[in-house]
Amino acid sequence: MTFHLWSIGHAARHSSHLMVWRLLAFEDLHVHELYEVLRLRSEVFVVEQQCIFHDMDGTDPQAKHLLGVRDGVLLAYARCFKAGVKFPEASFGRALVRQSARGTGLGHALVEQTVIAISQLWGPQPIRIGAQLQLAAFYAQHGFEKTGKPYMEDGIEHLEMLRPA
Repeated sequence: MTFHLWSIGHAARHSSHLMVWRLLAFEDLHVHELYEVLRLRSEVFVVEQQCIFHDMDGTDPQAKHLLGVRDGVLLAYARCFKAGVKFPEASFGRALVRQSARGTGLGHALVEQTVIAISQLWGPQPIRIGAQLQLAAFYAQHGFEKTGKPYMEDGIEHLEMLRPA
């Protein structure tokens, strides 16, 4: 089943083009969309961040995939999980913005759209994430609070953060 929650214009700064947000179940991703998602995840996490890890961890089929596309180019992405899959609370991960689109406000739009998607799918509720420690202040701007102590995951310091309902 395809979820078309919204196709709203949250144009990033310096762009008059419409950002289209699509939320899709794994089985509804077209082959070319899945390829672009995996390619961008590899580009950001493996190549750019030089992090060798097992990206295809078996949970993509359980996720809802949020894609932010402008002019046919995937610029932002996150995968959303209902409570009980990654954490006891709802969560999201693999959140990213294409390097060429950073600094435009698109990262903030991605977090906002992800929170909206989770709320529309499973109702308003707490959201827990495993954030890269360097992004803790960024997520705090969206209501996420630090919980616990930093930990290493795939060679990068992370911190669990919780956004109350």
